[in-house]
Amino acid sequence: MNAYLLLANGMVFAGQSVGAEGVTVGEVVFATGMVGFQETLTDPSYYGQIITQTYPLIGNYGMNSQDYESDRVWCRGYIVREACAHPSNWRCETTLDQFLKDQNVIGIQGVDTRFLTRTIRESGVMNGAISTEIQPEDKAAVAELMEEIKAYTIVDAVKTTTCKEPRVYNPEGDIHVALLDLGCKENIVRCLVKRGCKVTVVPSFTTAEQLAELNPDGLMLSNGPGDPEENVEVIAELKKMLGTGIPAFGICMGHQVTALAAGASTVKMKYGHRGANQPVTDFATGRTFITSQNHGYAVKGDTLPAEMGKMSAINANDHTCEGVDYTAWNCFTVQFHPEANGGPKDTEFLFDRFIDRIKAAKKGEC
Repeated sequence: MNAYLLLANGMVFAGQSVGAEGVTVGEVVFATGMVGFQETLTDPSYYGQIITQTYPLIGNYGMNSQDYESDRVWCRGYIVREACAHPSNWRCETTLDQFLKDQNVIGIQGVDTRFLTRTIRESGVMNGAISTEIQPEDKAAVAELMEEIKAYTIVDAVKTTTCKEPRVYNPEGDIHVALLDLGCKENIVRCLVKRGCKVTVVPSFTTAEQLAELNPDGLMLSNGPGDPEENVEVIAELKKMLGTGIPAFGICMGHQVTALAAGASTVKMKYGHRGANQPVTDFATGRTFITSQNHGYAVKGDTLPAEMGKMSAINANDHTCEGVDYTAWNCFTVQFHPEANGGPKDTEFLFDRFIDRIKAAKKGEC
């Protein structure tokens, strides 16, 4: 079946349907990962977006029931150059096409993703639509869809993707970490459990008073989708939480809302960082790590009040803020994903640093 991708700038890309049929509208972004397509699809940080995979062959090792980062697909659509119809891997349970059908995700293959990516890099992320129903020669239908494309905006992203009630993992763990779910990837939980932690995942709307009732030893702030400045209530409660001196570690959205709570500002990036090959230079060691990232907003490092903390890392490509060490709070944050094992485990040591801070706090050493 034919499918078409329409961009807000009027460009039309013809291809073939993959996954579900119908019409979907979203923000078109690109991700540069060569593998990890199932993790990408189930990452809540892609809420509201249509994902373009820059690598030309996607689905070659298939899909399985173990590699989910959440319980469903959150993106609005999927664009690939070629969807592998005959995957080969001992863990494979189904094809990409069937997985997208099961998840009711509309996709398109046969698109020149190289040209599409260059268009987004030059123009910036833009809205678009994938359709298996509307033909380009149907001017009236295209005009109506174009109005919908131009009007589309991502709202209530964190509120939509967060859990609705607390859930506990590894209840016998000797260190209790509360994980504020802003659109959390499951591997964050796994990394904490692997280190012997009891993890209580709590909704984004949890108040400081409710957190205090849990009496956790540490606070983990997860990744998540959308504009960080939209989360006014989360930011207000986070100020109270961090003001107690609880050891805290923030990732991605957690990094951004913490900076906002500290008085810094954020900015929407031209096309964001999405993929497993983003270089991050750590100031303390001088080392540059290749990291996995997925974000369209960045903390403006020069707006962080000096009395609150200082930048700890920058992106080696565009020099955007990649980390903050706070002095006013017992907290540090990073923009990238240390749980994603991009190199394959380059920055997972940050979880150990977090646990060490918790242990020191319990001993009264910080």
